[in-house]
Amino acid sequence: MTEPTIQQLFDLSGRVALVTGASGHLGAALTSALAEAGASVVCASRDLQRAKAAATKLPGPATHRAIVLDHMESSSVEQGFDDALRQAGRIDILVNNGHEALAADLTTVTAAEFSRHLANATGYFLLARHLRDHAVERGGDASVVMLGSMYGLVASYPDAYADICAASPVAYHTLKGGIIHLMRHLAVYWAADGVRVNCLSPGPFPSPKVDKRLVERLETKSPLGRMGQPHELKGAVVFLASEASSYVTGHNLVVDGGWTAW
Repeated sequence: MTEPTIQQLFDLSGRVALVTGASGHLGAALTSALAEAGASVVCASRDLQRAKAAATKLPGPATHRAIVLDHMESSSVEQGFDDALRQAGRIDILVNNGHEALAADLTTVTAAEFSRHLANATGYFLLARHLRDHAVERGGDASVVMLGSMYGLVASYPDAYADICAASPVAYHTLKGGIIHLMRHLAVYWAADGVRVNCLSPGPFPSPKVDKRLVERLETKSPLGRMGQPHELKGAVVFLASEASSYVTGHNLVVDGGWTAW
């Protein structure tokens, strides 16, 4: 058996990747990374025009596509996955990146809001199961990448948010911790099916809309002394999606500038 080269291990040519939340702050970097590695990317969004715009921006030579998919609605999950299969013919990689945000913190969040936020994990699971079933049916392997967070591992610093904005939402911490463990559970049960399941957990990657005062405080909490840039997730997602991580499953890859190492 010839040992594969580094270039071959990271090459996604001929593979199809479905990415939810493809038009978002981090989604644009994740889809770009997969396309640059050679994958054909199906960009999913709740808004078809946003999905089409995201797909149009991606580099070739592979063909990229756009679908409507709202992972918060089970009927949309099923329809969106079917649409992706119809357009692309197969799906090898799923990146569960879509996220319905919640601003309410632990002082104001209602029971309904809390429960609704946890439905993000339900959508992640249903999509992952669709990919697993598809992979088994066609007799191929597959890779699922869940988007977790450093806040699925550690609590936030109250002083970072004080007098600027609401605290990091308690429902978000519950959600991301749950996604990380969901990943572990699925990885164990689906390993025999040739389906790898891993998690990519970003640290602080604030969008340009975040209050600069908050960003300055968060920078003091990071060993690297700065916030992450979306492109700094590109190598990690290609690693988890490709044969470079063929012996990696059930793993949470944290990209946080050392935040959780304190």
